[in-house]
Amino acid sequence: MGRLFKTYLSGSTIYCCSTCKCHLAVHEDIMSKQFQGRHGRAYLFNNVVNISLGPKEERVLITGLHTVADIYCNVCHTVIGWKYLEAYEESQRYKENKYIVERKKMVKESEIL
Repeated sequence: MGRLFKTYLSGSTIYCCSTCKCHLAVHEDIMSKQFQGRHGRAYLFNNVVNISLGPKEERVLITGLHTVADIYCNVCHTVIGWKYLEAYEESQRYKENKYIVERKKMVKESEIL
């Protein structure tokens, strides 16, 4: 395995891993704050960085059957959410290739200081 390089983001608000403070996403990439994760509220992001994908699996979620893969922080390996790989219902296709990050697994960079 090669060496992983961290991506550092810039923007008005940066979301970081709550465990190791590694950059994950910018506020501008939030598509919705109205999602539910395993441990409470979650955000749907268009793009997330410094993550690794786990194995894909089919999961029955509130909105039906989806193929997803858990996402892990590259630095501390904490599961922070999942990536939607495939949605089986037409009305849910907008989620494909988008990311769910649990609110409890991230902090705003401004809250770290």
